[in-house]
Amino acid sequence: MAIHLRQICLVADKLAPVVDDLRGLFAIPVCHVDPGVGKFGLENALLAVGTQFLEVVAPLQEGTAAGRFLERRGGNGGYMVICQVPSLEEQAGVRTRAQDAGVRVAYASERGSWNIMQLHPADMGASFFEVDWDEQADTTGNWEPAGGREWMDHVNTDEVSAITAVELQGSDPQALAARWAAVAGVDLVSRETGPVLPLANAELRFVQTEDGRGDGLAALDLRVKNRARLLSRAETLGLHVADQQVVLCGTRFNLVE
Repeated sequence: MAIHLRQICLVADKLAPVVDDLRGLFAIPVCHVDPGVGKFGLENALLAVGTQFLEVVAPLQEGTAAGRFLERRGGNGGYMVICQVPSLEEQAGVRTRAQDAGVRVAYASERGSWNIMQLHPADMGASFFEVDWDEQADTTGNWEPAGGREWMDHVNTDEVSAITAVELQGSDPQALAARWAAVAGVDLVSRETGPVLPLANAELRFVQTEDGRGDGLAALDLRVKNRARLLSRAETLGLHVADQQVVLCGTRFNLVE
């Protein structure tokens, strides 16, 4: 099983301020805007982090799933872990294991050369788990949610080059990790900090909830070139800075050199 982390989606009550902070802090431009999310009552923007993506979505109307998520978590935060598998068989395997684990498919769409599958956060715990496939099977290039290959003209790795880890928190991190591992079909690794689910290009860490916000996608590790410069820039932007970390959109960004 080769599951690649391609995208993290954050949810915000307002889109522009979060996108402006991401652009200002990491010197990365918006690489794609998807009008298709409008059918879900949302607006969005994607920014490339090397060959991966940070997406921000915000509700445009009442009664959206994103709006309910904001209410449950008490504000902005992590929303989706979005991955890519190189074959239809691997995507089907994830779906079968999800069914066996009692995890519902929240949304699925078969588009010929591109299949989307989102697994329900209430069943997975902490976050949506989206596993997509496209016929090009290029895990560092073509990515349909970012417009195919058009994003490649809007990449800047001068400050940040990759998302290397995602931190999912829960009241029972071991049970949460076991559920994600069962659905992904990947064996867990034990670390001092807790269980870890290794993906092909990143890892998912499972930790105890300590911020009072309940289960959720709480933090990301980003590979950066100059942490001190980014921490200084974050302070200038008025963002919360702690040790080697910046808090943005209700999410902790760990800056890893």
